Amino acid sequence: MLRHPLRLFRLMWRDLLASRELAWRLMVRDLSAQYRQSLLGITWAFLPPIIMAAGFTLAGEANVINVGATDLPYPAYVMFSTALWQTFVESLNGPVQAVTLAKPMLARVNFPREAIILAKVGEVFFNFAIKLVLIVALFIWFQIPTHWTVILAPVALIHLIMLGTFIGTLLAPLGVLYQDVSKGLTIITGFWLFLTPVIYPVPNEGIFGSLVKLNPVTPLLVTTRELATTGVVSDAHQFWVVSVMTIFGLLLTWIGFRIAMPYVIERVSS
Repeated sequence: MLRHPLRLFRLMWRDLLASRELAWRLMVRDLSAQYRQSLLGITWAFLPPIIMAAGFTLAGEANVINVGATDLPYPAYVMFSTALWQTFVESLNGPVQAVTLAKPMLARVNFPREAIILAKVGEVFFNFAIKLVLIVALFIWFQIPTHWTVILAPVALIHLIMLGTFIGTLLAPLGVLYQDVSKGLTIITGFWLFLTPVIYPVPNEGIFGSLVKLNPVTPLLVTTRELATTGVVSDAHQFWVVSVMTIFGLLLTWIGFRIAMPYVIERVSS
């Protein structure tokens, strides 16, 4: 397929369009199962940001931690940032979980594989729409002023979701073959959280500050938060560097996913 790139891209685009209806059906099925089998339902979308904000606010008031000054009231800062981080993690884990759960269907039915990924991306956007209720409530409760740049925040959010989808799709074929990938992602994202300015502002000094700035999630998450609140983007250059790398990486990963999946399905079937 790589010897005929134009034919490959036409086939990829055709399959992407053909997978829309199936992706919608899969998304509706997964969302219905997710909330039907849960006692608290959509409340789970609100609980992590609220619990994290409450815990770190109490720790700050008790002088256990000192995160410094933030652009927003600290509880709102943590809740908003946690909602964005949670969205990134969902977009990262989604492709791996979706392809792993779809192994029986992949082995028996021939259909555009893109539908599985699209269904998970749609699920991520749906879950963020639920979190948006909490974010709007935060802005009202803490009387946070908004800037006209809030209309640009969805663009930065889409780039954040694309980064997670890029990494998740890259790991998805391996996740089908080895359960270590899913277990490893749980550990890695737990450590990754502390290298992301979710509970603290971006540090400017030291080795830790350099690690935080090298974190690809940092410019995307921070820019989304800044566009929705202050309207002043602190590092537009880094944001666009990571965004361009994400777009090209996602395209290359899509090609790799299409090439790898037939071999993965053959191995799983055997």
